[in-house]
Amino acid sequence: MSYMNIPYGLEEKDVPLCKFISIWEVQADDAYQICKKEGFDTPGLFITYEGKGTLSQLNDTYELHAGTFFFVQEGIPSTYRCQNNDWKFYFLDFSSLDMPLLLQLPVCEIVSTGKIAEAVQICERMINNLIAQPTGYAYSANILLQEVLLLFAREQSVASTSRHTELDKILIYIHKNMAKPIRVEELVQLSGLSRTSFFTRFRSITGLSPSDYMLKLKLESAKVSLETTNLSVKEIAANLHFYDEFHFSKLFKRTCGLSPSAFRRLHDDKKVVKSTG
Repeated sequence: MSYMNIPYGLEEKDVPLCKFISIWEVQADDAYQICKKEGFDTPGLFITYEGKGTLSQLNDTYELHAGTFFFVQEGIPSTYRCQNNDWKFYFLDFSSLDMPLLLQLPVCEIVSTGKIAEAVQICERMINNLIAQPTGYAYSANILLQEVLLLFAREQSVASTSRHTELDKILIYIHKNMAKPIRVEELVQLSGLSRTSFFTRFRSITGLSPSDYMLKLKLESAKVSLETTNLSVKEIAANLHFYDEFHFSKLFKRTCGLSPSAFRRLHDDKKVVKSTG
């Protein structure tokens, strides 16, 4: 073992999730017309994969055509009907709009998507599970609902100019290769960006320069090694490719406020107190 990986967890402890209620698969002709005078009982999602329908809410009318999705709020008087004798869609009811809103998905707005085929596959899996009811099908329905939301959210995120997905592979590469000496120029080449664009975008995502980000990551790995192994400070420094033990100790103390040895003693003391407490 050349280094200790860092633990990966959620920064946000309370992540709102949608609770699945039902899914409808509708293949409608011009006879199809639904009026909800009191509005929808819960939030919902129209996914239109063929044809066209219209949805009227108060003074607004929306054209739900093939290749679009549309989130509806509960409690708004609504009427929806088929147009041109052909409207094929799924409608999903769920508990709350908290998750779609957190994912920055538009509500009460028609959104075109290139992910209809994938969404249809997920919806069909959901329906098949609800029919056959294999072990855990209720959990599966909730997971598949969240997959649909994530599918659309990630597509929207890629389309946003504020999200630089070309750096995702760079961040993953850095984390997977902590035990290797990585040159910044190597990362620039992997990104396919100019050096200036790479540095600007990297800092916009991480808040750090590439060198500072890699140093922070190595020091986090060093903390885990000090807490969970009996490797010497010299061995940890060598494994993480610091110049030498003294250079590592200086950087560690400057960042963590304690020398590596003092950090280990403090952690060991806490373990003793916990075991005797």
